[in-house]
Amino acid sequence: MVFLQLLRVKDWAKNLFLFIPIFFSGHLFDSNKLYSLAIGFLSFSFIASCIYILNDYRDIQDDRNHPEKCKRPLAAGKISKSTAVVTAIVLFILGFGLSYLANTKMKFSFVLGIYFLLNLAYSLGWKTIPIFDIFIVAAGFVLRIKAGSVISFVAVSEWLNIMVFLLALFIATAKRRDDILLKISSGMDMRKSVKGYNLEYLSTIMSLLCAVIIVAYFMYTMSPEVIHRMGTYRLYYTCLFVIAGVLRYLQIVYVQGKSGSPTQILYKDRFIQLTILLWIGTFYAILYLKNITIFK
Repeated sequence: MVFLQLLRVKDWAKNLFLFIPIFFSGHLFDSNKLYSLAIGFLSFSFIASCIYILNDYRDIQDDRNHPEKCKRPLAAGKISKSTAVVTAIVLFILGFGLSYLANTKMKFSFVLGIYFLLNLAYSLGWKTIPIFDIFIVAAGFVLRIKAGSVISFVAVSEWLNIMVFLLALFIATAKRRDDILLKISSGMDMRKSVKGYNLEYLSTIMSLLCAVIIVAYFMYTMSPEVIHRMGTYRLYYTCLFVIAGVLRYLQIVYVQGKSGSPTQILYKDRFIQLTILLWIGTFYAILYLKNITIFK
């Protein structure tokens, strides 16, 4: 159990973004592509866990002062530093070793390498630079989409990249806002980058991103290029769930003040879960069942 906490297995849910390109392309049931994506998912997850461990190793002292992060295995002293380093090395080897199994002529390994180096730089100091820090987090999700595209040989539209980047930027901003609230309540800086933020500034960014995300999604569903490629104009039905999901996240941020862990929200918030399931179900029905009379 302690090792699972060290690897942050719960955060592997973020790597499900690799499957988004195949879902949007209409090839969700292609067994060969799914097999390749399963390899890519594990590869990305191992490398992500490697980065998590290196980040926890560097931030042991800061994490011990954090009300939640103090429970992490390294900060709590449940796992030794040497064991953590060895585990990180093993994960690095496994992650890139698996990437070679993807028949992509090293393209997937290249994307994975960029992800690793970007997040390594983030852990080593870039995370202390305000604005730049949340852009790096958002870029990581775009790289996941790119990796999923490469390993499944499915083209990704610029719309998908833009929406994923905006959504990730929105969530990362909400997380920084939570850090500011912790700073106000504890009187301590939980992150060095929070010195470049305040509640008013982050709230303004979130409001701006919220509007842009919704408009961008509407434009995506009604784009002539997307309608032609998908073979249906009814994708705009799914806008209802996107709006509901964004509004619920804003409620969690502003009313409940619990935006510190996006993965915890995903695992525990029933409204978010229902919204995502309804979005997936509606999108699936429109895209994969469009030959049925009701969807024609």
